[in-house]
This record gives sequence, structure tokens and C-alpha cells, in this order.
Amino acid sequence: MEKITSFKLNHNTHTAGFFLSSVNLDIFTYDLRFVTPNSGQYITPSVAHTIEHLFATVIRNSPIKQDVIYFGPMGCRTGFYLLLRNVAPEEAQKATIAALKDSTLLKSIPGNKKIECGNYKSHNLPAAIAAITEYISVIENFDTSSSIL
Repeated sequence: MEKITSFKLNHNTHTAGFFLSSVNLDIFTYDLRFVTPNSGQYITPSVAHTIEHLFATVIRNSPIKQDVIYFGPMGCRTGFYLLLRNVAPEEAQKATIAALKDSTLLKSIPGNKKIECGNYKSHNLPAAIAAITEYISVIENFDTSSSIL
């Protein structure tokens, strides 16, 4: 079987940051790496779940909402994938930072009712906001020209 793109990445040298992972026709896959892989520091399931609810809601209500295809966590719990249609790295980074900042302003978790979520009790808003805030400081001045994986 052919190795998928994300498994071709050297996780021993990969760092936290904002990376263009792949381009497939007009679909740009971005790697929002919150923590360095294999560092022993991982995003807890409740924090990842909360970030997913916050960011997915905000980015799907942002100026690039028509270009958002998917946002979700990596199984390794070191970050998230953001799939956008025809959004180049610099614009994607700006939109991501704006959506992350707006996410930290939310006082409640969107879609956090039992009828809306399959695991509505597994959330941690304060820890998610702290993780987002830390990640913003990592990517605010991140050079997207050198971020292509």
C-alpha cells in the first residue's frame, strides 16, 4: 500500500506551527500543529474536542466560510487539519489567526448540548482557550513561505 502524505512527514524534526501539508486540485490541507510531535506533550481529548467546536464554528462564520471544507483533530493529538478551497498560505494563516482570536472570546461552547454533540460532557473551555492563546503566539509571526511540508 502507498504511504499517505502525513506518514511521509518526519515527525522527529517537525515542530509546532502552521504548515501547508498538501494541495490536491483546489483543496489546500493545512497542518495546525499545536505541539511538537513525540514531545510527550499532547492535547487532551476534552481540550481538542472544545477547540474543534470553537474554531469550526468561528471559521465557518468567517469571511472565508465559503472556502472551508473541514476542520478536525489529528489522531495523535498534536494538532488539527484545516481543509480550504483555493486559499493560499498567507491568507489561510491570517484567517486562522483571526478565527483563533475570535474563538478565545466565546463564553460558551457552540454545539454543546446533548442533542447537538455525541460527547457533550467532554469539554474544557478554560484549557482550550489557554491552548489556543499559546498557539496564536506560535503562529502570529510564523513564516508561511517556509512552511510547506
